[in-house]
Amino acid sequence: MRKGAISRDGVFQALTEYDDLGQDEFLSKYGYKPATGYFLLHEERTYDSKAIAGVAHKFDQGRALRPDELIGGRSHAARWLARLGFTIRSSRSPDWTRDEIILACDLAMANGWKRLEFDDPRVVELSALLQTMPIHPEELRNELFRNPNGVARKTVDITCRHPSYTGKPTNGNALDVEVMNDFLARPAEMAKVARHIRQGLVAGEFQELAPEAEEEDDDYSAPEGKLLLRRHRSRERNKALRKRKIDAALRQGRPLACEACGFDFEQIYGDRGSGYIECHHVVPLHEAGEGRTKLSDLALICANCHRMIHRRAPWPTPGELRASIEQKHADDRRAAGALTRPRRAADEQMPNP
Repeated sequence: MRKGAISRDGVFQALTEYDDLGQDEFLSKYGYKPATGYFLLHEERTYDSKAIAGVAHKFDQGRALRPDELIGGRSHAARWLARLGFTIRSSRSPDWTRDEIILACDLAMANGWKRLEFDDPRVVELSALLQTMPIHPEELRNELFRNPNGVARKTVDITCRHPSYTGKPTNGNALDVEVMNDFLARPAEMAKVARHIRQGLVAGEFQELAPEAEEEDDDYSAPEGKLLLRRHRSRERNKALRKRKIDAALRQGRPLACEACGFDFEQIYGDRGSGYIECHHVVPLHEAGEGRTKLSDLALICANCHRMIHRRAPWPTPGELRASIEQKHADDRRAAGALTRPRRAADEQMPNP
């Protein structure tokens, strides 16, 4: 049996049986418990998504999946059903992301690190803005998703962890404290980050930027959040802009060599590497607004150095990375020289017993 190999027709047949038997009898017949995480919405009715997905296998593959053969969450049932075009909803709001907490921290800082109430106009405005943020998929957004009460509660979680707070803190999470500490250490810079996120959301700029695999990669670090990183990567991968940057370098008689380590793809790979180099957007995320990217904002760089730049925040410039590479080579030469240097006669003398 192929798990997840179900059709819309199979799901509709499972829905019909569910309606005919009723929830209790349907779940009892197949051994399922009521859903607690995800629900399927169809024609203004709510169904247990895990049970529906499991029973749909009976109509498509001849046998229903047992409850212990699948997971009701996004890795199995909810994902299968959403893939077929069905509407899935979560019973609980998703965890706050760094981007969202950045905006909440910015509001808390503007309020003197004091909590805000749910009916504060600034909370209401932020609630509406967060609901436009293209990070959480629709199936994770319930009717309470980032409502004013939830936003006000988040400002409480943040402000009660401020160093000046003397009361008992709430059960917030480590990310709240991490982002708050970024604001305390770099208030002006983080305020710029929040402003760029806000501007991009209001302009609808981030809606067109698809999530990338790098966001889940521990080797890519961006304290400024996912949305600005998406925009950064989109600018780096702009084929037309990259071609203009390469053409400009060639017109100036410059080799297409990495500005950090000097690697030249054509020298190593011949014709296969001719004309190839990656581009890195050198403007820091907190400085890069909605303005047009200029050629001077881009640096030609090899894949390895590009990866090393993005690996840990704060990101070094190509020049800073080049300096660290040169320092590493100098240290290696000194260490090698110390090993091969002839030992002095005094060093060879052994102490008398």
